[in-house]
Amino acid sequence: MAGLTRRRLMELSTMAGGAALLGAPAAAATPAAGAPAPLGPVVLAPDDPRYTELTTRGHNGRFTGSPDVVHLVGSPGQVVAAVEQAARDRKRTAVRSGGHCFEGFVDDPAVRVLIDVSEMTDVSHDPERQLFAVTAGATLGRVYRTLYLGWGVTLPGGSCPGVGVGGHVAGGGYGALSRRYGLVVDHLYGVEVVVADRSGRARLVTATRDSTGPERELWWAHTGGGGGNFGVVTRYLFRSPGAAGAPGDLLPKPPTAVRSVSLGWQWQDLNQEAFARLLRAHGDWHQRHAGTDTPYADLSSGLTLGHRAAGRVSVDAALDASRPRARELLDAFAAELTAAAGVPHTATTAETPWLKSVLGVVQWPGGARFKSKSTLLRKPWSDRQIAVLHDHLNRGGEEFATAGVYLTFLGGRINTVPQDATALPHRDSLFSVVHETLWGEPEQTERHLAWVRGLYRELHADTGGVPVPNEANGGAYVNYPDTDLADPGWNTSGVPWSALYYRDNHRRLQRVKERWDPLDLFHHDLGVRPAG
Repeated sequence: MAGLTRRRLMELSTMAGGAALLGAPAAAATPAAGAPAPLGPVVLAPDDPRYTELTTRGHNGRFTGSPDVVHLVGSPGQVVAAVEQAARDRKRTAVRSGGHCFEGFVDDPAVRVLIDVSEMTDVSHDPERQLFAVTAGATLGRVYRTLYLGWGVTLPGGSCPGVGVGGHVAGGGYGALSRRYGLVVDHLYGVEVVVADRSGRARLVTATRDSTGPERELWWAHTGGGGGNFGVVTRYLFRSPGAAGAPGDLLPKPPTAVRSVSLGWQWQDLNQEAFARLLRAHGDWHQRHAGTDTPYADLSSGLTLGHRAAGRVSVDAALDASRPRARELLDAFAAELTAAAGVPHTATTAETPWLKSVLGVVQWPGGARFKSKSTLLRKPWSDRQIAVLHDHLNRGGEEFATAGVYLTFLGGRINTVPQDATALPHRDSLFSVVHETLWGEPEQTERHLAWVRGLYRELHADTGGVPVPNEANGGAYVNYPDTDLADPGWNTSGVPWSALYYRDNHRRLQRVKERWDPLDLFHHDLGVRPAG
């Protein structure tokens, strides 16, 4: 390992828990006699048969990386050693948790060092500090299961159980419980992150909401500043603001069961007028019930506009099954939407134990090629945009059966937090929208990219082809990265991509970057970069 002294390597190798860099004696990090040692360090070069397994883990089959080395790490000390080596050699570094990045930020040919934290999956309660610690490789499914079965609590995160918390939390994190409890980062007490200084020396830093100065800014940057920007997160520390006492009082409690309704319409029954009536009614209903002072304050709701080749448009909604009048409220919701559409529909209802409802989500097969584009809406779609949606969802043949537009209801507690309280600034949005297409064969790529790019550009034709923040748009969500936003061929608004993702918080994030990653070791095509 060129660039590291033997003494420094010995220091790093003893830091199984990183304690030596936090002022505790190195011996404190040594596992007790008989205790299992952490995995690793496993360092893989391209000639190792395991290398391929770790360089093809990415969710999007459009991208495959070829780093010089992959570090499969099992402890913070191993992360420190890997970062320090990369920093001393001035090699661009990326980190992978669940591997669900929508773009090729990790699987970029320019990335020379890949640090894979997927084997760091602990979820635990810390009674001394009264918080929960989640290592960055844990999946959302593991977090939900362990927190709930162990202590009866949860985090209001996303609906895909295979997603890793490493990137999900850093980007803000929202899900079915967010209207009731806010974003995941609204419950983030602290972050343990490995950073490198200008000399190339790496260290583990603990930054919390109670920290002061640069450390607090580092915590703040991880409340929506996006992954791959400041260092390598090894653990997230969770405790709701103002919470104290027993473990069951430190984080939100999920419902015991959820009451749900699923409505469906066949494309063969939806002419343009019926489609427009349905979307207008959907937008109007959700705008009326977006706040926290409505009987639907904790409703989770999603609209799926599948391509005509998929055959169906659907609306799914759920409430806490223990809520008084939960069935009645959902019936009223369904009645208003189906009456507005005025065409045949299907309706199914169910009551499902909460944990089963979040762990039973069908997983998107990894490795498929896809392109996603994000919009945050402050208002429902206009009549012009509804017409654009109808047009594009009826373009193309059977190969677009996996294309569509997916809209998620926001508001509620999410929107009660000030814009600058977290790095994620979108505290005034009504909906999160994903415009997406998925395909299998390389020769289909250009057709699918043209479809989703054309749809997106026409939807935002009034603002240069992108959702420039204004009365109707909130911008875009950083956990759904889209490099087209930085391409003047697709973004003709004159507004930089950073304003779409971070709005007024971008300059503050740049100052954090300057302080904590002065070598710009961690960067990508939509990364926060030092000013200048």
